[in-house]
Amino acid sequence: MPSRKTALSIPLVVSLSLSCWAQSDLSDAVRHPLDVRPINRLTGHIDEARWVSLVGNRHPSAQAKNLIGEVPSDRRLEHMVLVLRPDSAQNAALQELIRAQQDPSSPYYHQWLTPQSFGERFGISQDDLAQVSNWLEEYGLKVDEIPSWRRSIVFSGSAGQVETALRTQIREYSVNGETHFANATDPQIPQALAEVVQGVVSLHDFRSVPAHSTVPAYTLANGVNLLMPNDWDTIYDVTPLYSQGLDGTGQSIAVVGRTDVALTDVRTFRTNAGLPANDPQKIFVNAVNPGMPDCVDESESALDVEWAGAIAKKATVKFVTAASGATDGVILAAQYAVTNNVAPIVTVSYLHCENSLSDGGLSLWGALWSEAALQGQSVFVSSGDSGAAGCDLAVAQTATQGQAVNAICSSPNSTCVGGTQFDDTYNQGVYWTATNGTGQASALGYIPELAWNETGWSGMINTSSGGGVSTVYAKPDWQSAPGVPTGAMRYVPDISAASAVHDAYVIQIQGKPFYVAGTSAAAPSLASVMALVLQNAGAPWGNINRALYTLATQQAAGGPAVFHDITSGNNSVPGVTGFSAGAGYDMVTGLGSVDAFLLVNSWNNSLASNFTLATDSSSATVSPGSSKTATLTISAQGGFNSPVTLSAAGSRAGITVTFSSRTLTTAAPVTMKVAAGSNVAAGTFPIAVSATGGGFRRTVELALTVAAPTFTLTPNPVGVSVKTGTSASVTLTVARLNGFKSAVALSVSGAPQGVKATFTPASVASGSSSSTLTVTAAATAAAGTVALAVTGKSGSITQTQMVTVSVATPNLTLASSTASASVAPGGSVPITITTTAGIGFNSIVYLSVSGLPSGVTKTFSSASIAAPGSGSSTLTLLVGSTAKAGVTTVTIAAVGGGATKTQTFSLTVLPSSFTLTRSATSVTVAAGGTAAVTLTTALVNGFKAAVALKASTLPRGVTAKFVPASIASPGSGTSTLTLSVASGTAAGTCNLTVTATGGSVTQTQVISVTY
Repeated sequence: MPSRKTALSIPLVVSLSLSCWAQSDLSDAVRHPLDVRPINRLTGHIDEARWVSLVGNRHPSAQAKNLIGEVPSDRRLEHMVLVLRPDSAQNAALQELIRAQQDPSSPYYHQWLTPQSFGERFGISQDDLAQVSNWLEEYGLKVDEIPSWRRSIVFSGSAGQVETALRTQIREYSVNGETHFANATDPQIPQALAEVVQGVVSLHDFRSVPAHSTVPAYTLANGVNLLMPNDWDTIYDVTPLYSQGLDGTGQSIAVVGRTDVALTDVRTFRTNAGLPANDPQKIFVNAVNPGMPDCVDESESALDVEWAGAIAKKATVKFVTAASGATDGVILAAQYAVTNNVAPIVTVSYLHCENSLSDGGLSLWGALWSEAALQGQSVFVSSGDSGAAGCDLAVAQTATQGQAVNAICSSPNSTCVGGTQFDDTYNQGVYWTATNGTGQASALGYIPELAWNETGWSGMINTSSGGGVSTVYAKPDWQSAPGVPTGAMRYVPDISAASAVHDAYVIQIQGKPFYVAGTSAAAPSLASVMALVLQNAGAPWGNINRALYTLATQQAAGGPAVFHDITSGNNSVPGVTGFSAGAGYDMVTGLGSVDAFLLVNSWNNSLASNFTLATDSSSATVSPGSSKTATLTISAQGGFNSPVTLSAAGSRAGITVTFSSRTLTTAAPVTMKVAAGSNVAAGTFPIAVSATGGGFRRTVELALTVAAPTFTLTPNPVGVSVKTGTSASVTLTVARLNGFKSAVALSVSGAPQGVKATFTPASVASGSSSSTLTVTAAATAAAGTVALAVTGKSGSITQTQMVTVSVATPNLTLASSTASASVAPGGSVPITITTTAGIGFNSIVYLSVSGLPSGVTKTFSSASIAAPGSGSSTLTLLVGSTAKAGVTTVTIAAVGGGATKTQTFSLTVLPSSFTLTRSATSVTVAAGGTAAVTLTTALVNGFKAAVALKASTLPRGVTAKFVPASIASPGSGTSTLTLSVASGTAAGTCNLTVTATGGSVTQTQVISVTY
């Protein structure tokens, strides 16, 4: 790459406030956000005579003026998403838990959910899911998937089936020169389903827009600088973090897309940038590779994947991508990334304005980012590239749809990323070198920034940082910092990074370097920085916005300068007046861009002084009249040093909690004892244990179970083998628990024909503890393994254990110590033959060998094994000198008691041969002189024959003589070759060939002769 200067390129809750071992009756258990569970709301008949419209689930471009015609009824609509609606109690609990997880004073602080636990608490009930699914299938629609979060159903079907099921019409429309299909009217559902169905994400193929502009590299004018990862590291102060050992190791980032990405492009990008090899992981939703049908989406995928791994260079990038159908692939991929908790960081660089997204789509994005927050996932989304006009197309010359923001980023549970541009036009030499350095970088340090606005670039309006006021989401409580307006709605973006064409990012696609601009580049880059934050913090963080705004407030009060405050510029575009950058927060750049070093190392400053409460046990089981103990500890954070007192509350009379001390300190843990009175009925109920101090209250939960009287059955052994005609026994032990005293009656079931099972005694009295189960196999019983169900019953209490019984018939096994051997003629092979008598086998066993080749004989140390048939014998194979070379399969047999067993053995007879060597590879002989070379033969694999020697290829005047002329049998020895050159012979060189022949074996050597 040329210089950038010239380049164009069930719980117990304990509260600590009782005196030492003071006693407290538990009542009024503390309710918490995880108490919520879905209830069945579809309890009546689905009356198909009463329907309601899903208002707001039709694309605004599906208008009569754009109508072309009908869609064929058999046209396949793939992977539509029906969005489901939780009840109000679930929504309230969800919001409370999101708040509590980011509140260091809460017992739920950073207590993340799994996708399954999210569905169990905040999804609709399984019964309601089944009813909605069945309703879809009754119309011939196929349910493709019910994601774990139980907030959506993915289904497919023909256009005709969709029209019938949802009472709408699927039509074709022409919009801006492109043909699309869409529903012409809002879909309808039976009124009975309206309680749990929110809407449909889409019944059309209008897609979200990638938040970038792509141009072939190196066509920019002089003075424009391109960004490589090392430039970004220098400008945003990442480089010192690498010296701290922070490089993303152990972290992962999920990149959401809807096309494939070429690994060769990613590898080339990383090589050019000086990054270590680190291929992304590809996850294809629905197991379908979407391919690369669109170069715009392909460049988006390459940008996001390459730059998500560019800053945290050793983090794992997980590219989650889905083909679009009747639902945008971006939505399908995002749903997969969240409902499968693919990674603790998620980045999305697509746009869909709030005003044009269906109610179902808005609900889905909001719910997805809520689940992500509860699972500890930090979500980064581009704010958009058309300034304050978030609904207008990139190719429009004038915005006509007014102010709007990106619906994918406006949720309070995502971090919305805006754009800046470098203010370096008149001071290029101050900020950039004239030549590239390591990783093709040329930035010298931080470059002052403006709000990104390059309106009119290349004839498009989408060249400014998206930002403004959400019309959907209320302003969250954490969105408070200098500069944040006093309005009631959510403001975006939250933070920003370089996004301008002026400071374009280099990427690699289709085997070539390109540069891109847009907030699409800023989002994955900041997601990559977040991986360094998490590596340093040591754990996922979930929604990071509260921390960001806290750090900004601290910065304004003299704390670390984590953010570069952008105070110049705006995001106005032709037709829409936007917002201006200013001191503190603004709706163009948010809190500003980041100093990565200070962000990472100041991150814990976002935590207030507080403490956490912990117990060494989250559950306990007691019987009436007994007790259990648990240890309580606190951990101070941020210098917390206030006294902490304990208290407890519960819901069942007769349960008491006492503490070894009413005061808990970091240095002195407290022992808590939980006791159940003798008259407490069996059951499980919560106890809440709380610690109060310094204005904070922390609560932990203990699931207390008062166990009912019962007994257990234990078989020993749990499995027996019995040969036909014999018996075996198993001891059944009855253990009485929690005051159980009654007799236990025993029975057994599952015995096959020919097998009898009986107990002695058949009932275990109150003063006894065991019985013997005898299993008898008749001579006619079939061999095999069965499981007997052993049951103990007393009153209403029944316990069952399984006992495995293996019935065996007489059997014999044969084994050899080795399966193959290679032997030279004259050698031998010892093989240990072992037979083992199985259950019921009792006979002498006779051994034999067959298939021996000519020249090979055998001997047994014993040709038989005495009854009952277990023992061993040594088989020796003798290879005679006449045995021919080759491989033979020999069969070893053991016969007795009506059983025949065989083993095969591979015998290799090695070929006989000899070697020929010479004492010198070359000699020099003067005219009239002589020279000698010693030839040596050696035997291989029992070779035995005389070896004759001769020389060939001698020139005129040169003679050769062997002494002796042959080597006597067995063919091992030496001979002296004397070379003579006659006087007057002309000088020259030749290659003399020495041939040694013995039997059918011939060996040669070449000697170079100079004369």
